[in-house]
Amino acid sequence: MAAEVTVGLLVRFDALPGKEADVEDFLQGGRALVAREPDTARWFAFRLGPSSFGIFDAFPDDTGRQAHLSGAVAAALAEVAGELIEAPAIEPVEIIAEKPPV
Repeated sequence: MAAEVTVGLLVRFDALPGKEADVEDFLQGGRALVAREPDTARWFAFRLGPSSFGIFDAFPDDTGRQAHLSGAVAAALAEVAGELIEAPAIEPVEIIAEKPPV
């Protein structure tokens, strides 16, 4: 059974001109990093438009969220800011309801 989630992060950012494919590759690689985070219960990388991207992740509690914010994915995102992407907007969210994975 999947862990119940109560909090999350919504991260939105734009690729720098001509870097869209590189951002997709970066996000694909992020999956392996987040797989090592036991308290990251859900993780999604998505595209909103031609150069707009985002990440949504969810956690059982704020301890897991804070661990993620100081983890490998967050560090990697900070490293590519200015190189592949503009500065990301990171918004903490509270999960009101969910349909857990089957």
